[in-house]
Amino acid sequence: MHTMRYLLAFFFLVIGTAGFAQKIATLEIELPQTTSNLEIPVKAKLDEITLLPDSVLRLVAVEGNKRTPIPCQIENGNARFIHWIIDPASATKGKHTYELVKGAKSNLPATIKINDQQGALTVRAGDKNLVRYNYKTVYPPAGIDTAYKRSGFIHPLWTPHGQELTRIQAPDHYHHYGIWNPWTHVLFEKDTVDFWNIRDRKGTVRFANVVATADGPVYSEYEVLQEHVAFRPGGKEKVALNELQSVRVYQPKDQEYYIADVTINMSCASPSPVLLLAYRYGGFGWRTTEKWNKDNSEVLTSEGKTRKEADGSTARWCIVQGQLDQDYGGLVMMSYPTNYNYPEPLRIWPETMNGRGDMFANFSPTKNKNWLLEPGKTYTLKYRLIVYNGHFTKEKAESGWQSFGNSPKITVKLK
Repeated sequence: MHTMRYLLAFFFLVIGTAGFAQKIATLEIELPQTTSNLEIPVKAKLDEITLLPDSVLRLVAVEGNKRTPIPCQIENGNARFIHWIIDPASATKGKHTYELVKGAKSNLPATIKINDQQGALTVRAGDKNLVRYNYKTVYPPAGIDTAYKRSGFIHPLWTPHGQELTRIQAPDHYHHYGIWNPWTHVLFEKDTVDFWNIRDRKGTVRFANVVATADGPVYSEYEVLQEHVAFRPGGKEKVALNELQSVRVYQPKDQEYYIADVTINMSCASPSPVLLLAYRYGGFGWRTTEKWNKDNSEVLTSEGKTRKEADGSTARWCIVQGQLDQDYGGLVMMSYPTNYNYPEPLRIWPETMNGRGDMFANFSPTKNKNWLLEPGKTYTLKYRLIVYNGHFTKEKAESGWQSFGNSPKITVKLK
């Protein structure tokens, strides 16, 4: 495992230094709508602006004659991007101006980081756990078929107040693993494979490698390789799909919510194509906390559907929220416009599930349509999660999706 190059770029304008900052470019962002007091992560491609090294670049918010340094973070990959977050206190409708400047090097510590311990990567902001990715294989309870073992899943996903929103190995579905991304009905080399219902021993999804991690003042991120493995007669197996999954969690400024972006890149692992066959569930799934039932939780989609009507409908976003002991909280799942079969079909469990209305939510792009994955191509799915305590309204969810699905345009003016 190696650590992704990152920049902790935050500097203070103090007497004696402000006068030496050299402006490189002005970045203007037009916010066409209100933001419902939500943070907005944004990014700009750096190499189109400057080729100066990361270590000398700083970002300043401009309001009239006032210039305020803000945290930013530079991502180095196939291209360089500078990332920052528009503060909700200033995220009003209209133009927002920033200056990219050349300044003195800063070495402030990361405020959101990854802890690698006991077979899991845990994203922490300060002393709070937010997201845990399990790369070590987790076995079912004693006496349960070991075919249910699994690696490569998120659990727990915590609210800002520390409650768990995910559940694994529920007795009614031992193959449910928090937040995970298997496919159910798959045609591969003339065999029908099931990566979801792992007790059938037709296939599984397993962790293969940590590709990269990053810590910083704006976000923490991990990228992992997962293999979708088809089981063959005689104990043989073959990897059908390679999945690069990255999870980026943004530094929360508000104590009531945080934002996480999930990007899934799938490619065929052999010269053989993979056909994801239409099935009622499969893909990006979430088994929710056991604290929720039909009487203390609720569902609302971007199209106004409640839990009674949501299953089988299509949506850009879906709120699932409910009672958490003496508290309240939930998650907004958001689908990106370039995702396959967007707006995506939903699988939402009925209120009668298990007699008490247990909750499961799933963006399932193959619910009503096949998806052919061809060798030599990469197929991408993007999701945003807003994890919160309190209640989320449809207006707030729509505002959050607009910032995700229709990212604010950045106009760059060199010097």
